[in-house]
Amino acid sequence: MTHLSVNLNKIGLLRNSRGRNYPNMVEMAKRTLDLGAFGITIHPRPDQRHATYQDAYDLKELLKSYPTAELNIEGFPDEQFLNVVLEVAPHQCTLVPDDPNQLTSDHGWNIARDQDALRPVIAKLKDKGIRVVLFMDPDADNMALAKEVGADRVELYTEAFANQYGEEGFETIAQGYQEAAQAALEVGLGVNAGHDLDLTNIEMLCQPGRITEVSIGHALTVEALDLGWDNVIKAYLAKLS
Repeated sequence: MTHLSVNLNKIGLLRNSRGRNYPNMVEMAKRTLDLGAFGITIHPRPDQRHATYQDAYDLKELLKSYPTAELNIEGFPDEQFLNVVLEVAPHQCTLVPDDPNQLTSDHGWNIARDQDALRPVIAKLKDKGIRVVLFMDPDADNMALAKEVGADRVELYTEAFANQYGEEGFETIAQGYQEAAQAALEVGLGVNAGHDLDLTNIEMLCQPGRITEVSIGHALTVEALDLGWDNVIKAYLAKLS
């Protein structure tokens, strides 16, 4: 079974757009965990346009009531991010090579280039008992490097898988992801996955049994609107009738 960690960034985006705590991220996290999700993910960015650093503290406090659930904090390891993560001590930290101005994550680490910067960061996190994950492109040849710099897991960046799903050439892309996952397993890494996965494509990625955890936020939020919108409209009409 692959674990589901639900990314609540879009809940934070909605909340922040109105300047009050609605929707309430902690309450949404509680609902999510009560429904059976394994964990909660947030990716606070420097401008805190969706998830904030305070959310990290609040969610860690919530997770104390869920001893088998996990908090995963994603982000670029600048000084402020690292200070928060080391203080909060989530179960897992996923390091992502984002430029501060990026709209969303769009590539994995170049470990051959970035290893000198990554090694001390990974060591600090592991000293606090935090599992460390590196956001990686699905390149089987780079999995051994991720292990060498000290990562516990990789998270495969799945945009190509999602974008090409059902299109010509998809089988080759899908095979590349499975080869990358297998290469990671063979060197002793766990394998996570995330980015643009949805209800249509997730089963095919995870069915071979190589993926330990998926982190899903944007698509899940859109699907929740799609699958639940009709019910809310009908409820309003019933109230107003």
